[in-house]
Amino acid sequence: MKNLLFISIFLILFLRINPVLSLDDREVLFKDALTASSNGQFEISLDKWNQYLEKFPNDAAAFSNRGNVRLVVGDPKGAIKDQNNAINLDANELDPYINRGIAKEALGLWLDAKDDYSLVISRDKDNFSAMYNLANVEGSLNNWENARKLYDNAAKTNPGFAMARSSLALADYELGNFNKSEQELRKLIRRYPTFVDARAALTALTWSKGNYGEAESNWVAVKELDPRYAEEDWLLEVRRWPPSPVRDLMKFIALK
Repeated sequence: MKNLLFISIFLILFLRINPVLSLDDREVLFKDALTASSNGQFEISLDKWNQYLEKFPNDAAAFSNRGNVRLVVGDPKGAIKDQNNAINLDANELDPYINRGIAKEALGLWLDAKDDYSLVISRDKDNFSAMYNLANVEGSLNNWENARKLYDNAAKTNPGFAMARSSLALADYELGNFNKSEQELRKLIRRYPTFVDARAALTALTWSKGNYGEAESNWVAVKELDPRYAEEDWLLEVRRWPPSPVRDLMKFIALK
């Protein structure tokens, strides 16, 4: 009896000296890591996720969030590993599949990324994020008809998804559907006057049709909003425009 009493007192003292984190403490740690990421403090966020996962190694959401940060800081292989861990812990959660697909795209693993996005759509036919990312992959594989259908589906599923609508217009541009492309771009600019992607695309399209004054006017706005649109490599490899609008925009810029 004395031994049991001694053990009980020892455990109480031990717990007082080494307190277990409460649920509130856990939530604070999680929130701090998310906040650092949303503020663009990615190295700090990565450190906080590392600390969190040391204490809570079975948290699928934390692995997925850390994977996103690892991708941003230039570690796509580490990002894939974290998304794999998240999927192993909770195979029913769809976000890690999308996040893993994005990391695979960063490595140029188009078909592997396509598998992840297709799996998500098979489980959630209205997942516009997976549709949009799968469309990007189809574009990278030069399957612009498939890309167009997927952009269209993503835009219809989420009518406020402006980038999907702009990408749809760019796919139409690539496929020679110039009137459809122009109509969509003009609608976007009327609704979102500072939407640079649509203005840059309309610059290329109006210049290719001989409307030089309008092209010049749109380009002035583009340069002020985002000068990266003057960079061919960025357009093709990062924003991943189709080749035809990129070619026309570069010709326009070369003549200036």
